[in-house]
Amino acid sequence: MKALFLKLLVKKKNPCYLCAKMRRGYLYNYAKELGCNKIALGHHFDDVLETILMNLIYNGMYAGMMPKLKSDNFEGMELIRPLYLVREDDIKKWAKYNELSFIDCACSVTKKNIGKRNEMKKLVRTLKEYYVDADRNIFKSLSNVKLDKAITYFEDGKMYNFLDKY
Repeated sequence: MKALFLKLLVKKKNPCYLCAKMRRGYLYNYAKELGCNKIALGHHFDDVLETILMNLIYNGMYAGMMPKLKSDNFEGMELIRPLYLVREDDIKKWAKYNELSFIDCACSVTKKNIGKRNEMKKLVRTLKEYYVDADRNIFKSLSNVKLDKAITYFEDGKMYNFLDKY
């Protein structure tokens, strides 16, 4: 099974999504074994921003990542992101100031600085060259959605269309 999983990762152009999904599953299972009902992840402001852009560009949908959510697959389990509003550079500065280091990821995609998330980091830097607040405004857009200006939107698994209210 492990060999098959690794072959799938190597064959895929962007294996990060599948890998993240598998890691999350293992994490949920381990938390359940320990009797936990919450998992705290280290996603930060920049991760949210990059996720919004990846969803727009690669999936053609507007979606971000929530600071807190209940698991669909693991009953009674909740996921929280306490660093949601903290900038990545601030985390790095804090870690350096406190003489902390991060464990390098063993992933070959991450080590080569390729992958969709790294592309989004570059895109954000480029956008900020032209629009100084581009990052803040894209992030803020998650809190400023105008459903009456959307052609379609989803709520509770159901799709709604502007023609429903027209």
